[in-house]
Amino acid sequence: MRRFLLAALLTAGALGAAVSSTGSALAQQSRVGDWTIEKRTQDTHCNASRGYKDKEDENRDYVIVITYSEKAIVIVMIYDGWEWDKVGEILRADLGTDDADIMKKAKWEVMDKTTVRGIFEYDQSIMDRLSKARRLSLDFEDDDEDSIEMQIPRAGEALAALKFCEENRK
Repeated sequence: MRRFLLAALLTAGALGAAVSSTGSALAQQSRVGDWTIEKRTQDTHCNASRGYKDKEDENRDYVIVITYSEKAIVIVMIYDGWEWDKVGEILRADLGTDDADIMKKAKWEVMDKTTVRGIFEYDQSIMDRLSKARRLSLDFEDDDEDSIEMQIPRAGEALAALKFCEENRK
C-alpha cells in the first residue's frame, strides 16, 4: 500500500513540480480522517491523498490523490486490479460522484500498470462536486471491466484542508 501511495504522490506532484532525487522530507502535513494533506519539499503544490483496502474486492488497494492550482486540478487514481499495457496511453472515461456527473469522456493518462491521471482545467464547480461526494467513479468507454468506484469519505473536509495548505504553502 505504501508503494502505491508513494507512486501516487510522486505522480500528483507532476503539476509542475520537479521531483528531486534527495528524498521526500515533508514541509507540511496534516490528517483529516484517513486523508493525508501535505506539501512535500520537492512538490510545488499540496496533495490530498487517501489509500485503503477493499475487502469486497479481494482486499485490493485503492489510492486517490488530488492536487490543484489556479490553473489545473489533478486527480490520480491507483487500483491494483488494473493492468494497463501502455504508459502514456490516453483513455476516455466519464468522471462522476455518487450523485453528480462531473465530466463526460474525460482524458486519463496511463502512468503505469495500475495508475491513471486526469489533468483538468481548474473549475470551482468540479471542486464543489468533489467536496460533496462520498464516492468517485470512472466509467471507461467500451471497458466496463476497468471502470471503478473509489470511496472518498470526508472529501469536503479533506479538500478544505487542501485549500488551507495551498493558501499557506511556502
